[in-house]
This record gives sequence, C-alpha cells and structure tokens, in this order.
Amino acid sequence: MVACVGQQIIAGHRVPDGFQDRSLPHFPKKSRSPPSKGFVRNSFYSGLSPTEFLFHAISGREGLVDTAVKTAETGYMQRRLMKALEDLTTQYDLSVRTGTGGLVQFRYGDDGLDPACLEGDAQPLEFVRAWRHAASIADRTSRGLLPYEILEITARELSLKKFASECTPAYISIVRTFIKEHVAEHLAKMRKSRGMFEALEREEEWDADTDLSMGASDADKAIVDNKAKVTKDQLLSFLSICWIKYVKAKIEPGSTVGAVGAQSIGEPGTQMTLKTFHFAGVASMNVTLGVPRIKEIINAAKAISTPIISCRLVTADSEPSARIVKGRLEKTHLGDIASVLEEAWAPEYTYIGIIVDMEGIQRLQLEMTIDDIKWAIVNTRKLKVKQESITIIPRKNRLRIYIDGQDNYYRLRELKRLLPEVVVKGVPTIARAVINVKDKDDDRGKKGDKELLVEGYGLQKCMTTEGIVGEHTTSNHVIEVAQVLGIEAARKTIIDEIQFTMGSHGMSIDPRHVMLLGDTMSYKGEVLGITRFGVAKMKDSVLMLASFEKTTDHLFDAAAYGKTDSIAGVSESIIMGNPAANCGTSM
Repeated sequence: MVACVGQQIIAGHRVPDGFQDRSLPHFPKKSRSPPSKGFVRNSFYSGLSPTEFLFHAISGREGLVDTAVKTAETGYMQRRLMKALEDLTTQYDLSVRTGTGGLVQFRYGDDGLDPACLEGDAQPLEFVRAWRHAASIADRTSRGLLPYEILEITARELSLKKFASECTPAYISIVRTFIKEHVAEHLAKMRKSRGMFEALEREEEWDADTDLSMGASDADKAIVDNKAKVTKDQLLSFLSICWIKYVKAKIEPGSTVGAVGAQSIGEPGTQMTLKTFHFAGVASMNVTLGVPRIKEIINAAKAISTPIISCRLVTADSEPSARIVKGRLEKTHLGDIASVLEEAWAPEYTYIGIIVDMEGIQRLQLEMTIDDIKWAIVNTRKLKVKQESITIIPRKNRLRIYIDGQDNYYRLRELKRLLPEVVVKGVPTIARAVINVKDKDDDRGKKGDKELLVEGYGLQKCMTTEGIVGEHTTSNHVIEVAQVLGIEAARKTIIDEIQFTMGSHGMSIDPRHVMLLGDTMSYKGEVLGITRFGVAKMKDSVLMLASFEKTTDHLFDAAAYGKTDSIAGVSESIIMGNPAANCGTSM
C-alpha cells in the first residue's frame, strides 16, 4: 500500500507483448525494462501511472475470472466425489461397505482409526507431548532406569496381549522406535557426555556390583539424572497413554466414512488456486498441479497433460552412466545424428546418401552403429524401404538408399522429407528424459543421487531398460500403472498422487480419506473414474444413478429392462422419504 505494488502477473508470466515488440505503445520497441513488462513501481499511496494502472487492472481481472471458473470446477468435482462415496459406512466387523454390501475395505484406512480422533501426523497421539505429560504425572522420585532396562521394559510391555490384540504392528513399531530414539538413546548420549558407560545393551557378565557409571562423580550423576532420568513409573505411564489413546481413536461402526472422505478431499480443492498449472519443481520440467491434476486423477483420464516416469538409476552417483541410460530411453531422430542428407542422380541409379556424424553419436554417448541406423530405417513402416535397397559404406560412415521405379523423383522427395524424423534409438513414445539431482532423501535414494525423469508414456519400457532399477520406477499416470503393474499398484498411485498434489499446495489430508477414494476407484478390479461412466459401473441402484446425471436415460433403461432397486443407499432412501438406511444411528 505505501511502498510498492510490485510485479503484475498474467497467466503465470510477465505482461506479454500486445503491440509490435512491446506491451503498450508508451514504451520503445523491444523494450525489456521492468515497467514495460508490468512492474508497478508506485504504491497505492503515491498513485499508479496510466500504464501501471492498466497492467494492475489486467492482473486483477484475471484473478476474478479465475475465482469464477474455479468455483464451478471444484463444485462439480466435489459433487461427483460425494455421489460416488455417499453410501460407504463402517460396519460392525470393522469393514467399509457400500449400501448394498459391496466390500470396499476390510478395515477402514488399514488400521480402523477415526481421523477426527487423531493428534499429530495422522497418529493417535503426539508422542513428544504425551511423553512430557507422562513424565510429569508419574512418580519421579524412584531409581532412574538404565538405557537397556528402558528397552527391556518397553519390549515386554509391547508384547502383552492388550497391545498385540488392539494395535497394528505399524503403530507398535512407531512407539518402540520413539522410546528407543527419544528416550533410551537420549539417556545414553547424556551418560556418554559425562564419561559414563552408555549401557544400551545388557552384557552377560554384569552383576549387581558392576559400576556402569565408570566412576563418575555424584555431580555428574546428578546432572544426567536432572536432564534425562527415566523411572519405571514414567515409562509404564507413557505406554499406557499410548494404548488408551489408540483404543479411544478406533472408529465407530456406522460412521459415514465415505461422505466425510469426499468432503475432506473436496474442501481443500476449493482453496487451491486453479491456474497455478505449473511449478518449476524439477529442472526444466513442468508438472500439472492443483485442481486440474486432481481432476485428472479422479476422472481416471486416459491421456494426462504431463505424464512423468521417475526412474532410479543403478549407479546413481555417476553422471556419465546416467547419460548413457538417458540415451537408451530418449528418442533420437536420424536428423539429429546425420551431418549430410544428399541426393545423387545418374542414368543407371538414383539414391539418397546419408553421412552419419559418428563423433556426435559418441559425444551423446549413444550405443549405436551404422547397421542399427539401417535397421531403424527398414523397420519404419511408413517409409516402405526394403533392406536390399540400402547399402552401407562403413569406412566413410555412409548409408545409401537406392530408389528404383518410374516416378522416382517424387519417391525421393518423399523419402527426403520423412527420413530426418526416423527414430533410430530410444522409445518413440518418450518425448525426453532429464537427469535430475535429488534435493532430499526419500525411499528411492539419498540426497545428491541422480535420477532420470522421463516425460511421456512407456513405463514398461523404462522399467526393463538396462541401468534402471525396475522396482523403483514410478509413473504419475494411474491408467498406465494399472496396465503395467496391476490394480494394487494403481491404487497406490492414486493415493500418492493426490497426496503429492495437495502437499505441493501446502495442504495435508488424512491419508485414510485418500485411501478410501483409492479403494473406491479400484475395488471392482479396474480403475473406474468418478465420472458418470465410472459411477454407473460402481453402483447398481437406479434411483441413485438417476439422481446423479442423465436422469431420464437411467429411468428409461430401468423400465425397459425391468430393473429392481433395493433402496439400500442414501440417495434412494431420501427420494423415497425413508430414514437414510445402514448408516449413522439408523444402523
């Protein structure tokens, strides 16, 4: 308001040229100065100049249009989600089923916990806070435990029936890891810093008189106790809190998990700015994000705007080997490696000569010989070139394609036009591959490793390419993953992609909601989008489909084929004026 309004952005760029080589006639031609590209130097206090005012108005207009378009997009998306998931409820056997009893999940969210009862990071309790709490309420005066005693008591308690029967192994291991890292190892570190023995494992030869403090002074012992003392009471109190919170967070039978899940995915969608199409997250690669991306995923679109396959390399630390693998995947056209395409005319023959730039091939580290180029030309069906008509002159790096026949002038022209486009190496469906250096550790390698990002389709080709770890190759295209790796992998891709898209906009959804969506889209054994076609395949109820889209078509069909409707879902019950069956208190 008082200092400077700043750069105006239109469609993700600075102000484009509207007149000849400039944005407005008020600027010199080819002007690239900040004011001519939409930088507003003034503040609202000092007042905008006419050009600044116009640029600011354009940018503001775009914001309004965007908001209007976005509400329609997200509203429709949310309605479809709701229609597809409305009748999913938890049953008394902990499973999640549709109104007609179709099984969607054996256990809601893999662990049967209610997202509304969770505290931190999708876990039933915030561990650090619970530990502080337990340490404050339990008895602090008794003897401090040694690190190995802490681990032994924890192991004993966690193996009791009450933990084993109620909690998932994943949760038990998280609790165990927390106590090991935050409690036992913290204590061991404090002891070591004061010259005492760490004592993380119990040795056979220790007895009651063994001095594990290695003769540390009382002052040192007091300091360690003060900073990291743990009593048995505190530990048991913490473990009991872990158990109670977990049991209390279990979801109740009859919960309408579908409706809540649809809302939890739809609502953050309304907060996303629609037109943040691209973010330059990866070197020179634009990834579609925001509402358009979520739409692609839940529509189960066959063609998506930015298909990207990320491949982990066998030798992730060397650039040259990454380049070689890149050459195996990225398509190389004949035009990229031919230095000359010439035509030769003589009374007895006509041919096209190709001189291959072998130095260039070596620089690009492509594994290719002249013979490979010959076969690439023969295998390109469009050219209709027989292998007999190609001769190779290896010493001179030349190929000759002889042309015989009557209208060889036109044939030659056609060949000359098509030859540069012949793919001599790589996968034709792959547009390009980029070597990316990881900026953080994850499950596919550590920071600083190189990975290959491939733009285009062809997951199977990438996985089976030499030099790529097939088991760690992922694609962001759900349908392709389903074709190559099966339905289970497709479900995982749906979940990961939605979480990634939301995360890129700084939103976090409880994974249980997203898992429910992934299962709904894949539980029939094929990936069904949440569109009028997908929903029609998921649901049997005529009235429910009629309440969604194409009302008359569904009703006429039902009448023609004599269909029945069991009125088990939410929509049908409402239409008939019944209480919503099978969910909530009606259960």
